[in-house]
Amino acid sequence: MPPNHMAAISQPPRHAAVVVPRRAGRLARPGGAGGRRAAVAVAAAGGAARDRKPPRLEGASEELRAAAAQCLDWAPARRRVRGAFAPVLPTLDHCLFKMAPKGIQMEENFETNSKGVEIFWKSWLPREGTATKAALFFCHGYGDTCTFFFEGIAKRIAAAGYAVYAMDYPGFGLSYGLHGYIASFDGMVEHVIEQYSRTKGRKEVRGLPHFLLGQSMGGAVALKVHLKQPKEWDGVLLVAPMCKISEDVTPPAPVLKALSILSCLLPEAKLFPQKDIGDLAFRDPSKRKVAEYNAISYTQQMRLRTAVELLKATKDIESQLEKICSPLLILHGAADMVTDPHVSEFLYEKASTKDKTLKLYEDGYHSILEGEPDDRISTAINDIISWLDSHC
Repeated sequence: MPPNHMAAISQPPRHAAVVVPRRAGRLARPGGAGGRRAAVAVAAAGGAARDRKPPRLEGASEELRAAAAQCLDWAPARRRVRGAFAPVLPTLDHCLFKMAPKGIQMEENFETNSKGVEIFWKSWLPREGTATKAALFFCHGYGDTCTFFFEGIAKRIAAAGYAVYAMDYPGFGLSYGLHGYIASFDGMVEHVIEQYSRTKGRKEVRGLPHFLLGQSMGGAVALKVHLKQPKEWDGVLLVAPMCKISEDVTPPAPVLKALSILSCLLPEAKLFPQKDIGDLAFRDPSKRKVAEYNAISYTQQMRLRTAVELLKATKDIESQLEKICSPLLILHGAADMVTDPHVSEFLYEKASTKDKTLKLYEDGYHSILEGEPDDRISTAINDIISWLDSHC
């Protein structure tokens, strides 16, 4: 998710608006209590982060708190912490964990790509004996990972007959790289293209329709992938996408120039101030507390180069919205104060595709797939499944 000061914030509409669609034509889990304690102890031994505010982790043990508080700049530490928290996730009080479908076939792995970067990826396939309708490829948001809330979302979509694939970008989640650092947005997109191009060749999805799903900053990633490969995808689904920065919150030209220069001198520096947007993203306070258990998410100040790259990426996407030619579904909370729902309306109007649908959820916040009341979360996921069903 983009930082608050870079988000396009406006007075949200009071009522939901649904635009009528137009159409032309693996990690091993530690065994037993002893194994869990050992995993937590190893994770906690990594050393505390000096500039990182530890998550509150309501109800967590001291060992887990210590694990979450360590420096997560590099992938080995993030992988240890993920291992320590893995046994706890199924017990969390959230519908995506408690009501996740059973029997979904899962696989996860690390692969070193052509650029020498070790990428983490994971798949969720329909239950054995269920025919696969299509493949869905996920692009996660800023600071996020594909191994927390998305696990529950992916299982529900897989249970409906879809193969779901996700990856962590370099520098995020379990993939190699400095935490929260985007040296080049286009470079990150190329990592996504390479990984998913390889995945498309897997026998279980070869010859099936392929769809992109992008959330928040992942919406920008998905759009860039589509713009670079306009003929390669059968549809693009966007959830609260970050695809344009409002002029009201874009820094003045001289400030942008200064930031650009500074980002060349101190690219990795955490000097771009930001607020904790968790309360803005989650309408349900209890689900906001659960989000604290996503201990490997990046929650510190944004790195300078990352901030500049996000601004450049959204400007580039804004200049090419007319080139979006794939079938398009956009879902957005009407009360989102992180990414502007009016920008999604702008995207809907500008996209050249005739097959496009925009759904705004009344009173919905930014995290409509994770932070809303249970029935709203189910509605949004079912809207994704229904749209996929109508395009296969």
